[in-house]
Amino acid sequence: MKPPTRPLSQRVFDILLWGGIAVMLVAAFGPAEIDKVPKLFSNSENMRQFGRDFMRPDFAEWRLYVAQMWLTVQIAMWGTSLAIVLAIPLGLLAARNTSPTFIQLPVRRILDVIRSAPDLVIGTVFIVAVGLGPFAGVMALTVNTSGVLAKLFSEAVESIDKGPVEGVRATGATRLHEVMWGVIPQVAPLWTSYALYRFESNSRSATVLGLIGAGGIGQILFDSLNSFAYSRVAAIVIVIIVAVSLIDLLSQTIRSRLL
Repeated sequence: MKPPTRPLSQRVFDILLWGGIAVMLVAAFGPAEIDKVPKLFSNSENMRQFGRDFMRPDFAEWRLYVAQMWLTVQIAMWGTSLAIVLAIPLGLLAARNTSPTFIQLPVRRILDVIRSAPDLVIGTVFIVAVGLGPFAGVMALTVNTSGVLAKLFSEAVESIDKGPVEGVRATGATRLHEVMWGVIPQVAPLWTSYALYRFESNSRSATVLGLIGAGGIGQILFDSLNSFAYSRVAAIVIVIIVAVSLIDLLSQTIRSRLL
């Protein structure tokens, strides 16, 4: 039995696609400095010295680390929660089956802009507005996460079963009732799963925001890095790993009960 053959046009497209990717990888070899791979071995002594310091974590200030990690989690919680509030209407407006084209297309482009802006840049904007501290981190996460979640929410809405929506419409319900009773019940579990994933991600992203003074454990992490206190850095990293792992376990438990 012969295997199914694909049309010539599809095969040509695949060749052009993968060939183009291969060409871009070759062209990016120099700019990405892939030729520096041998230095991973020639400078191995520097890495070993770093590793030796890293293997002796200093937990002398563990209470400070735990307190700052908890602050980082709180920043992530608020940033994610506010983002969900914004992402729900934006996701519905960006979905093809719940919004007219003249609204859906501009909203999609706005979401592209929001997602493209780095957290550090957004955080800097809010630091200028409200000063150093956790609130700037909350707002930075809110803006970026709302763009990501709105896109995911809209894709979930576009993949729903039309039957329940048509059933609600047949009762003479308004468009709002169609969304409330025909769309939301279908996408709510998936939306919750997406939100939990982003909360996990934001728990790590909030750490990076400490670089610009947005509060949390990231601030003392970068202070320790700048002072070459790698034993303190190791202890802080362990605290972050434990916290993120616990958040991941909690998220998995919640998702398993929803899906």
